[in-house]
Amino acid sequence: MTPHLTLALRRHSFHVLLGACAAGLSLPALAQTAVAAAVASAATEMAAAAPAADDSAPMATVEISSRKTRSSVALSKNEIQKILPGTNPLKALQTLPGVSFQTADPWGNNEQNLSLFVHGFSGQQLGYTMDGVPLGDQQYGNYNGLSPQRAVISENVRSVVLSSGAGDLATASTSNLGGTIETYSSDPLATQGASVQQTVGSHRTSRTFARYDTGAFGDGSSAYFSILHHEARAWDFDARQGGDQFNAKYVNRSEAGKLTLFFNYSDKIEPNEDSTVHVAGETSAPYTRPFLYPDFKAALNYLSPTGATPAADGNNYRNYYSDAQRTDYLAYAKFDANLGEGTTWANQVYYHKDDGAGVVAGPIGVAGLPGLFSVYYPNQNLKQVFGNSGYAVRTTEYDIKRGGFISTLRKEIGEHQLEAGLWLEQNRSSAYRRWYALDVNNPTSPYDRPSNPLITQYGSEIDNKVVQLHLQGEWRIRPDIALQAGFKSSLQFADGQFPVQPAKGAIAGGSTALPVGTINTKKWFLPQVGARWDFTPQDQLYFNIQKNMRQFVTYGGGGASPWSLSSQAAFDLFKRDAKPETALTYEVGVRGSHPLNLGAITAIDGQVNVYHVDFSNRLLQISPTPVISSIIGGNPVLANVGSVRTDGIDIAGTIHFGNNFSFYNALSYNRSQYADNYNNGAALVLTAGKNVPGSPEWLNKFVASATLGDIEVQLTGDYVGKRYATYTNDLSVPSYFLMGLGVSGKLPAMAGWLKNPRWRVNVSNLANREGSLNVVVGAADKTYNTFPIAPRQGFLTLTADF
Repeated sequence: MTPHLTLALRRHSFHVLLGACAAGLSLPALAQTAVAAAVASAATEMAAAAPAADDSAPMATVEISSRKTRSSVALSKNEIQKILPGTNPLKALQTLPGVSFQTADPWGNNEQNLSLFVHGFSGQQLGYTMDGVPLGDQQYGNYNGLSPQRAVISENVRSVVLSSGAGDLATASTSNLGGTIETYSSDPLATQGASVQQTVGSHRTSRTFARYDTGAFGDGSSAYFSILHHEARAWDFDARQGGDQFNAKYVNRSEAGKLTLFFNYSDKIEPNEDSTVHVAGETSAPYTRPFLYPDFKAALNYLSPTGATPAADGNNYRNYYSDAQRTDYLAYAKFDANLGEGTTWANQVYYHKDDGAGVVAGPIGVAGLPGLFSVYYPNQNLKQVFGNSGYAVRTTEYDIKRGGFISTLRKEIGEHQLEAGLWLEQNRSSAYRRWYALDVNNPTSPYDRPSNPLITQYGSEIDNKVVQLHLQGEWRIRPDIALQAGFKSSLQFADGQFPVQPAKGAIAGGSTALPVGTINTKKWFLPQVGARWDFTPQDQLYFNIQKNMRQFVTYGGGGASPWSLSSQAAFDLFKRDAKPETALTYEVGVRGSHPLNLGAITAIDGQVNVYHVDFSNRLLQISPTPVISSIIGGNPVLANVGSVRTDGIDIAGTIHFGNNFSFYNALSYNRSQYADNYNNGAALVLTAGKNVPGSPEWLNKFVASATLGDIEVQLTGDYVGKRYATYTNDLSVPSYFLMGLGVSGKLPAMAGWLKNPRWRVNVSNLANREGSLNVVVGAADKTYNTFPIAPRQGFLTLTADF
């Protein structure tokens, strides 16, 4: 066995062609330290392309490439699936240095309570792609993309690549302020066959995956078709998680180039968790806030005759149910043309359609709702209006229709490599906030879309067009030194309208109309320069400097978007004076791999990465009543709160004890601090010198791996340090340390038809720890929210090929 995340210095690695899906394609990947650039080898690609993870395959899937000048880490399919078969590719990154990832379910599928920080940047400040197709900024309130696990079935993922700090100039994203996460799907196999995988476990889990590969047919063609059905019960209440997904991929290779066609359908429902509200000086707070569904009788008894929640519960009252409903269609066609020796031209078209809704059935007497409903039903019995149950159903209903075109031309001229590219996208998105009755005699189900709304509070329609250009080149000055430089241009043309305007008093701030209008943002020159020096055959020094920008969010009615401001005047002022967030990132690092002869220790490889970021024009969503505005909608203020200064270091490496044992450890330190105070419209908030809340200063991860005959064992550990919970740092949540265990092996083969049968057992939260998993920051001081650590859970997976 080769150890988990082993670093191997490759002096003659392949040139990375981003977005290409050819067999043998090398991908950027970084020594397990979140700092290097790496390329997966052709052998690794073939193993990772298999429809089911092969536990006997080598684990060395992260390699240092001599091609990159910045940090870029890759994990192969085998490593992703060993964490837990079917896991979200983003969750797999939590083993890497500098990455803090949390979510309520063991697969990382729930998006409402997902938290991701990379080097102090939040998940919405990163860029995401799948096979080059942009996935948006991963906002829970969908408006410009979809999550990686909804874009491709996890078992069909070939690799996931994290470029922490600065992504490739060609990445199709308007939000990659702090780096990029690129997911790649596997290609069809050359041989005909099928694979089936079944996972069962805690809380009635059942995950069924099947894939059929046609093998080679015709003249250079191959394809696969795969289906997934996933269901599980939430760990702390009776709600069903899961859905269905279908993938199909066709590839044709010829002398002219490679044609790829891909289609994905995803239909899923995720039960949402209610976070626990904490206040300064509290003596107790509930560990969880479970929903009351399906016990409707208990829900009715929970409220007073007038519909009030128990006073003792305060803001931690219980809802009847809540969930996220998402249906997505994603397709692309790509042709990588061979134009001649050293020249390729890749062209890709894509289309994405999303129909989604966030649904909450909750009491009508909380968080300012009586005032909202009285706007539409003055002087009426609100309990009777909403079905006499004391509950109302609120939805935010999303629709996305977006299509785009990506073109990249690459040319090698002697010691020079040149690349030029274009990305175009048009995205038409809408968001409608509606309220429905919950009939005491006919209560609705969380798994159905409600109909016949009593109130349409507001409805937004935004048409957004994006143009991105890039030009970059590499010059090998001498065999051991290379220089890379380039720039990109980012242009956004957004027009937002509200076909349905709220009534006066129907949104926070008391506005009579949400803003409409256009905002065009153009940044023509975002430069990047870097170099690498192979100062020994086993060691490399690199540096990279890059400027990035995050375009304004184009979402109406909520979030950090100018179209969510509570008045036209505020929008016009923002349009006139506001500047997009920008980040200037500096990276320098050293990486290497060395065989050793120190008794039991046979090799060591690792990397050290030091970085500094100047983050300017940080935008903050400010509300004096964050709980109310989160339910009713509208932002009184979206303000530029100044600059953030970030300094950090990642130190990671693997010690090898022969071929059967290894120990990987990654230690990270990150200090991200506000440089300025800000005004919330009523007072000066003292944030200068305070840490960015939610992002821990210290992280440490380890993976201990061993092979004992046909049995493979992995023990993982994840330490997350103290995190501040408010902008002024007056409150914080303590650190936690979680462990996971994975054990796998082979089953006896059945002659003739069953091939390579395997089993795997995974246990999450091995020590059954409790604590605050992730913190939700929404106020300058005195209050914050948390989601809890889920209890220990176990899963058994059986896999076989046919």
